[in-house]
Amino acid sequence: MQKISLYIHIPFCKSKCLYCDFPSFQGKENLRMNYINALVKEIEIKGSSYIIDTIFIGGGTPTYLPLEALNVLGACIKKLNFSPDYEFTVECNPGTLNREKLAVLKEMGVNRLSIGLQAFQNERLKSLGRIHSVEEFLKNYNLARESGFHNINIDIMFGLPNQTLEEWEDTLIHTVKLNPEHISSYSLIIEEGTPFYDSYFQGKLNTPEEEIERKMYSRCIDILRDYGYHQYEISNFSKENKECRHNLVYWNLEEYLGCGSGAHSYVKNTRYRNEETIEKYILLMENRKDAVVEAHNNSLKDNMEEFMFMGLRKIEGISVEDFKKKFHKDIYSVYKEAIERHSKEELLVNRQGRIFLTPKGIELSNYVMTDFILT
Repeated sequence: MQKISLYIHIPFCKSKCLYCDFPSFQGKENLRMNYINALVKEIEIKGSSYIIDTIFIGGGTPTYLPLEALNVLGACIKKLNFSPDYEFTVECNPGTLNREKLAVLKEMGVNRLSIGLQAFQNERLKSLGRIHSVEEFLKNYNLARESGFHNINIDIMFGLPNQTLEEWEDTLIHTVKLNPEHISSYSLIIEEGTPFYDSYFQGKLNTPEEEIERKMYSRCIDILRDYGYHQYEISNFSKENKECRHNLVYWNLEEYLGCGSGAHSYVKNTRYRNEETIEKYILLMENRKDAVVEAHNNSLKDNMEEFMFMGLRKIEGISVEDFKKKFHKDIYSVYKEAIERHSKEELLVNRQGRIFLTPKGIELSNYVMTDFILT
């Protein structure tokens, strides 16, 4: 049996954050059990012929599911075949966790939690449309520890409206003092179709200037390093051997299954996308036991581009030898011009058989990446 990773999407939110463009919905609580029944079918159909190495349940807010739905989902997942050292992550939002839900997650086999904090100031949380306070986050984090979770990620964000450098440093210091095993630190991106997008173009969103945002990122790297966190990807930092194995699957262009509305899969060189709408997803699973609405067979060009885009996000970059093994081509026969140009600009380094971004290159990563699109 082949090993694979599994992503499971839970599209329900108590309230949608103002910056979020993920396929998630509020006010559809009445569909939760029907959705879980459809989802269970898809997991059984897709997952039963593999050995599951990593699972990631994301959203939306997976912990917004009622106990009954979590139990049904858990019973299905426990029937799958697992690697002995599997990693099983569930995303949690503070304000949707309690002792009972944590016990169900533990029983389900979950061994890693990812808790969304975002900022350590209630004013900032409110301005993002978050449903929780700092106090609720701390209560939930401590409860997770008491419930026996020894591998926890905390999500934080910088570049927020009205956020100062001092506030960001305060968030970083408070976060590291909690001693989580992993920290994801993202800059706010204004995505089309979100309330923040409309506010931004109406001039109503006071985001930090580019220079301040660069300082925020730099302070993040310095503070996390000082507290023993190793940066292994542009936005991700971990204690030793606590990297998120599931996300590394994406960055290494390895295969994964996606179950649930809007979920994506990458199997046998083909990318699949499921129906995003909850109602349509349920109908498709009931009527044809398959919710795929789009399939794209990756060309060699697609795969080389994705390998570079995703691989250069990692601090260790990409292996020249792995490129050759994967594509039967020397990397310089494809990307010589781009590699040499950005090496001269001191944005890329080729050392000991690996090509990776310099600290300056990480800051300008979007500029560098565009040169790895093959025309």
